[in-house]
Amino acid sequence: MPLDVEIAALSDVGCVRKNNEDAFGYDSVRNLFIVCDGVGGTNSGEVASALAVATALDTFAAPESQGEPIEVRLNQAIVAANLAVRVASAEEKNRGMGTTLVAAAIDASSGKQKLLIGNVGDSRGYMVQYGQCMQLTVDHSYLNELIRSGAIKVEDAGKVNLQGMASVITRAIGAAQSVEADFFAVDLQAGDMVLLASDGLTRYLTTGDIAQRVSGDDLQLSCERLIAEAKARGGADNITCLLLRFSLAPPA
Repeated sequence: MPLDVEIAALSDVGCVRKNNEDAFGYDSVRNLFIVCDGVGGTNSGEVASALAVATALDTFAAPESQGEPIEVRLNQAIVAANLAVRVASAEEKNRGMGTTLVAAAIDASSGKQKLLIGNVGDSRGYMVQYGQCMQLTVDHSYLNELIRSGAIKVEDAGKVNLQGMASVITRAIGAAQSVEADFFAVDLQAGDMVLLASDGLTRYLTTGDIAQRVSGDDLQLSCERLIAEAKARGGADNITCLLLRFSLAPPA
C-alpha cells in the first residue's frame, strides 16, 4: 500500500552559540530530506551547510537523474554537495569550511516503500517504530573509526581515554576533493517515524529519550519537545531536527 508522509522541522541556535550553522531542507515531491551541521571552529559553517542542502536538493531533482536508481541519485546528490562546498571553500573568506550531512530518500520503485539514508559526519538518522527508537546511521567520528578498524572493542569504548578526541569527526562535506558516504536502507510501514538530527540534539538525548518525546499526533510539537530537552540539558551547540511520519495513503 502507498504511504503518505507528514513532515515537521525545527532548528534552534541553542543556549551558547551566537549564530546557527545548521541547515535543513526537503523536497516533498521527490521525497528527499536533509539536515546539515556546519563544522564548528572553522569559517563560514552556515555557508557550507546551506550550500550543501541546496546543492543536494537541486542535484537529486535534476531531470537527467530521474531514471537512475535511488541509491545512485542520493550518492550523486551527496557528491555534488561535497564538490560545491569544496569549490566555495577556496575563497579566502570561506577557507576551511565544511559540514556534516544526513539525507533520507524514499524509494517506491519496487512497490514496497523503502527508506534510504546517507550520512557523512555525525548528524544522525533514527527510526521510531512501535514506540521504540533505533539509530540507523553510524557516526564518522574518531572513536567509531577506532571501533571499525578493530583498534578498540565496542564494549571498551566508554573506558578508553581519547583525550577529548572521541567526538572529532573524520569525514565531512567539503573536507576533501572526494567524499564517501555510508548508506542504510530499511522498509517503511504505516506508523513509522524517522528523525534526522544534528549532534546538538543527539549528544544530549538517548534513543529512549527520543522515543518518549516523539508523538505521532503532533510532529511540530515533537520537534519543539526534543529541542527544549536538549537545551535544558545544556544546549551547547545548534540543534536541528527533521521528523517524518508515514501513514496509509487514502484510496484514490
